[in-house]
Amino acid sequence: MTSAPERPAGTVDPKLLEILVCPLTKGPLEYDAEKQELISRSAKLAYPIRAGIPIMLPEEARRLD
Repeated sequence: MTSAPERPAGTVDPKLLEILVCPLTKGPLEYDAEKQELISRSAKLAYPIRAGIPIMLPEEARRLD
């Protein structure tokens, strides 16, 4: 049994980013590495990433203006 390769702290698995979509619109997400957020332009929401784990709950997301 092999473990996943170590990623630098504060990064998200690129394969995970490929399959994640906005839970509200099912649209694509953009990864903002600086703010550690996944941006849904269609829903105007930014989902936080905490300890490398995307929090895909609309109530946890920050509204974009």
